Amino acid sequence: MNKVVSLEEALDVINDGCTLMFGGFGGVGSPPTIINGIVRKGVKNLTLIGNDAGFPDIGIGRVVSRGLAKRMIVSHIGSNPIAGQLMMEGKMEVEFSPQGTLVERIRAGGVGLGGILTDIGLDSMVEDGKQKILINGKQYLVETALSADISIVYAKKADRFGNLIYETSARNTNPLVAMAGKCTIAEVEEIVEVGELNPEEIITPGIFINMIVQSEGVDWRWAWE
Repeated sequence: MNKVVSLEEALDVINDGCTLMFGGFGGVGSPPTIINGIVRKGVKNLTLIGNDAGFPDIGIGRVVSRGLAKRMIVSHIGSNPIAGQLMMEGKMEVEFSPQGTLVERIRAGGVGLGGILTDIGLDSMVEDGKQKILINGKQYLVETALSADISIVYAKKADRFGNLIYETSARNTNPLVAMAGKCTIAEVEEIVEVGELNPEEIITPGIFINMIVQSEGVDWRWAWE
């Protein structure tokens, strides 16, 4: 099965008002070609789910900084001052979730669980509006699972079925995000034929991937350069 499509075909399924989950950590491991396509298409009113808000012109920050998101579920937004400004002005809602809790919620969404139990966030702003439960005399927060209409991920290498190999730290949240989308689009640096990948190196099985897009490469300048 050949899941390789053009960027335009992939963008056809990313529409106004959808919930979009993205891989990456501060932009590392975020799919630049798809993100640029979303910006060019002008998709708006997005609910974004991922680790952070990127930087103003790095990673998902390019989408956030242009006011295309109405809501974010993230662990922090401190690296993108524009995200903070939008939140303070009431132009974008932000739900903060501790990083470990966030990735577990995404994992839960990917494997079909309803949520997770955690004591992280008790007696803080994190617990506001959330159900609590007592188990063996200990109190936990009920954190709902997270899934998305569309997941976008970035990989080093893929075969045409969608089996993915990631590069070092760019792997980060991508394998979990890939599992949690109703439709998952993988942007890939190198595409090979089925059977050419070492099975021991495959992290994301192709069954989770719906579309593969050839990457045009990272075109942003990293904040630490």
